Parts: sequence; C-alpha cells; structure tokens
Amino acid sequence: MAISTATEESHVARRAARIGLWAFPLYGVLLGVSTLTHQPSIDDFDAYARYITTDLFLLSHLGASILGAAFAILGAVAVTAFLVHGRAAHTAVVGLMLTVVTNVFMAAAFGSATFVQPGIGRAHLDGVPGMPALNADTAYGPTFFATALTSSVFLILAAGVLGAAIARTTPRLRWLGIAYATLIAAFTLCGFVLQPVQAFTGFALAVATAYLAVLLPRTTPSTATSDTGGAVSAAPVSS
Repeated sequence: MAISTATEESHVARRAARIGLWAFPLYGVLLGVSTLTHQPSIDDFDAYARYITTDLFLLSHLGASILGAAFAILGAVAVTAFLVHGRAAHTAVVGLMLTVVTNVFMAAAFGSATFVQPGIGRAHLDGVPGMPALNADTAYGPTFFATALTSSVFLILAAGVLGAAIARTTPRLRWLGIAYATLIAAFTLCGFVLQPVQAFTGFALAVATAYLAVLLPRTTPSTATSDTGGAVSAAPVSS
C-alpha cells in the first residue's frame, strides 16, 4: 500500500512540475513586454519625470518585472524537479539556488524603482525643487546601483549554470540549455548597450522555454521510475 501511495504522490508532483515549467515562457513574455519601451535618460529630467509617472511604468515594474521574477523562480524550481534525478542533478540545484537568490535581489531593485521614482517624478512636475538630486541619492543611489549591477551579473551566472544542467541532461535538450543561458545573458546585456532589441530577446526566451516545457517531461524519467529502476510500476501491491 505504501508503494502505491508513493507512486501516486510522485505522479502528482510530476504533474505540478509539468505545469510549473510554463512559468518560464510567461517569464520570457513579461521580460519582452516590460522592455518594449524604456525610460528617458535622467539628463532630460522633465521627460524622465513624465515617463516614470505613467501607468505604463508602474505596470511594467509591478506586473512584468517583479511578477516576472516570481515566474523565473517557479520555472527554475520546476526545471530542477525534472533534472534532480538525472546526470546534472548537482548543477541543477546550484543553478536553482543562484536563480532564487538573484531574482529576490532583482525584485528588490525593481521595487525601489516602482515605489520611489513615481513620487519623485510627480514632485518634480509639480515644481518641487531638488528632485534630480534626490533621485540621484535614492532611486539611482549607490545602494541601488550595487544591488542592480550585482544582480545582473549573477542573473547571467545563474542562467549559465541552470542552462548547463539542462544541456547536460540529454542531447535533445542541449540546444535549449544553450538558448536559455544565451538569451538571458543577451537580455541582460542589451539593457545596458542595445535597448532597442532587448524585448526581442525576451520573446525569444519565451519561445525557447515553451519548447523546453513540452520536451523536458518527455526526455526525463519520472521520479518513481528513476528512484526504483522501474520497479514501482511493476511491483505488486499488498494490502
């Protein structure tokens, strides 16, 4: 009876992980949507203030960037659930840990922008003096830059480690692991040097991870069979 219960629980967990895999394509879509427009340079503070007080700015940070970080974590958990019984288990776990920690810090950086910048922008547009200096000390202060830049570096590192785990699992997944690592790195770097194409890398990530969500469950064994060498499905159940 215990074997039957364990098998049923394994199947439930696998179904949950299969659903969780679709968090990664949603993450990619949100990355793309959130970078279709970019805020003006703070050198033109009037244009900057107008942009950061729009509903678009608020929604892109709350609904796309912060929610996207949550989807990234859920997707990494789901991928690791499939990889943890394979040849790249240790690499997958390290990639998961890096992804979780990195996206928590990324969400903190986006939260700073979401809740600080609009107030500064509204004050500037209302004629309150000193807002550029306040913006430079808070929204764009050294703590923010340290958090954002460090998180960006670790986001690339986390994607590389988890992508390597995906690629090492089976030859059928190799190019998807490479695509995952490459596209997240490209998205991150484009935010600094090539913003007009950043959204396209996010949408490309959505396509690649959607294919991963379909292919990964078909190329990895279930937890029950991998733990018992297939004995669970064939073992008699005693009452």
